[in-house]
Amino acid sequence: MKHIAIVTGSSSGVGREFVAQLAKGLGGPLDEIWVIARREEELQKLAQEYPTPPLRVLSLDLSKDSSFDELERLLVAENPRVEWLINCAGFGKFGDFQSVGRQASVAMVALNCAGVVSMCSVALPYMRSGARIINVSSIAGIVPQPYLAVYSASKAFVYELSRMLNSELKGTGITVTALCPKFMRTGFLNEPGDQQAAASMCRIGFSEVEVVVRKALAAAVLGRQICIPSIDMRAAALAAKILPRRMLFAIENALFR
Repeated sequence: MKHIAIVTGSSSGVGREFVAQLAKGLGGPLDEIWVIARREEELQKLAQEYPTPPLRVLSLDLSKDSSFDELERLLVAENPRVEWLINCAGFGKFGDFQSVGRQASVAMVALNCAGVVSMCSVALPYMRSGARIINVSSIAGIVPQPYLAVYSASKAFVYELSRMLNSELKGTGITVTALCPKFMRTGFLNEPGDQQAAASMCRIGFSEVEVVVRKALAAAVLGRQICIPSIDMRAAALAAKILPRRMLFAIENALFR
C-alpha cells in the first residue's frame, strides 16, 4: 500500500513550504506527495524541484465540486494510505464588507470553508491511526479583524471545524490540528484590495513561513489540537478569551485604523 501526503494550495506560499518540508522527511517516510492547486505550471516546477518522494501533480480548482469527484475517483482507484492531509488552499481580500463585494465574499466562503470540509470528507476514509490533518486557519479566526470580516469568519469556521473533528476522531489515532498563524510573506498580500487596510494590518508583523510550517508539523505529530506559532499571537488569543468582545473590537479598531 502506498503511503501519501495530500497538500492543497501547494503552488505557492505556505502550501509550497509544507511540500518542501515533507519532501525533506519532516513528516516521516512517504511514497508520494499529492500536490493540489489550480496552476499546473507552478506544480510542475515544484515536482522538478522535489523529485523524491515523487510529487503527483493534480491541477484542480477546489471551489468546484467536480474537483472533489475527480480526487475521490483517484483515491478509489489507487487506495493509498493518507498519512497527511494539509489544507492550505484559501484566500482573503482586504476592505470593508461592501467594498469587497458579494462575488469575492462568496468565493472566500466556498474555498476557505466548503473546500476544507470536502477535502476532509474525501480523505478521511483513507486515513488510519497515526495519520494527521492540518487545517490552515488564522489568528483572525480567533481574534476577528477589521477589514477582513468574511475572511475572519471563514477562518473561525476552519478553527472550530478542526477542533470538533479532532474531538470526534478521539480514539482513532487520527488527529486534526488548526494552524493559526499571523501574516506571513506569501502571495496573500499580492492583491490586498485595500492598500490602506493592508498597511494597517501589517503593524502586527510577519512570521517566517519556514518556521510556521516546521512548528505546525511538530504540533501535529504531538497530536496538538491548536498551533499558534508566534508568542505575541498566543497572547492575543488569550486576550480574546478574557476581554469582552466590545472592548476587543475597540482595541483592534484603534490599532488598525
